[in-house]
Amino acid sequence: MNQQLTALKGAFILDGGQFCRDKVLLLRGSCVEGIVAEQQVPSDADGIDLVGGYLVPGFVDLQVNGGGGVMLNDTQDVATLRTIAQAHARIGATSILPTLITDTPEHVRAAIKAVEGALAEDVPGIVGLHLEGPHLSTARKGAHDAALIRPMSDTDLGVLLDAAARLPVLKITVAPENVTNEQIKALSNAGALVSLGHTDADFDTCKAAVRAGARCVTHLFNAQKQINGREPGTVGAALALGELSAGLIADGIHVHPASMSLALEAKCGPGKVFLVSDAMATAGSDIESFTLNSRAIHRRGNRLTLEDGTLAGAHLELATAVKNLVEMCGTSLETSLAMASELPAALIGAAHVGALAKGRQADVLHLNASLQIEKVWQRGCLI
Repeated sequence: MNQQLTALKGAFILDGGQFCRDKVLLLRGSCVEGIVAEQQVPSDADGIDLVGGYLVPGFVDLQVNGGGGVMLNDTQDVATLRTIAQAHARIGATSILPTLITDTPEHVRAAIKAVEGALAEDVPGIVGLHLEGPHLSTARKGAHDAALIRPMSDTDLGVLLDAAARLPVLKITVAPENVTNEQIKALSNAGALVSLGHTDADFDTCKAAVRAGARCVTHLFNAQKQINGREPGTVGAALALGELSAGLIADGIHVHPASMSLALEAKCGPGKVFLVSDAMATAGSDIESFTLNSRAIHRRGNRLTLEDGTLAGAHLELATAVKNLVEMCGTSLETSLAMASELPAALIGAAHVGALAKGRQADVLHLNASLQIEKVWQRGCLI
């Protein structure tokens, strides 16, 4: 294994939530060695002068449906996962949860097996699996195929409990309408991250699911019961219940900037709002259309829709989401970057990524002054 010491200098470095200047980021092999003053850099280090910009942790994306022209729903195998992971690494998400959108029981089992295989082969970037459905609400199905949505059976639960034991991270998006609180409790106790999404559940129903072990809400504001004066709904539960964290698609299409700002101000902790891309096959590619469960999805600018205009995932890079929060909402750069790295990493217990700290995996992004990605290091290798 290459243990050459690399010194990255000339950029502001995100260290413990704050940017430091006149410091150097040291990488040794696949790990971060530390952040030191320039005069402390060992003489044998291979120095790289970045001439401005920012050095930040690689992004951690917990909702990645596809990329590089392919979808996990297309083919559930290691080759597909490798293509998706490589596409996202190039655009800054060096750790991802590949996401299977509502599909058949056979495809669910195949996705679990494929992720297990990718982890066994140590495919860079794959940290687990997100199953978004099929146990959702048809009333809030969004782009999910209503014909494939169904209640969670005992057989389904057994498959998921087995997967939770075999995978380091298993995130499962469910609607309380199609699962029981006993099932949520069993999944949570098994180590799965249960997320509420594509649901018409009211506040009290969400609160009961939280008591059972739910800890997340999928794509806040989208495909869920909205907040109003008499009924806080799923959105109100996401903001008011501190046990819940919530993913946010900050593309300015799925959520209005004013709503994003209000959510960040209103969120009760310790749960946090974090960024997700909800990226589809178009991510990291130039394709303009693709299919999901035999239905065509078209890209028009940065908007992805079914033929009837229903939003169908996003064409979004997390670097753009960070920039949008800064420019549209006035969120600090430090907070926006944490929402794309440190916070999602902490939520899934991925202690090896999400920060530039000694011993962490050397997943590093060099952003220019416009917050565009200039360089990406994954496991210490420039890609």
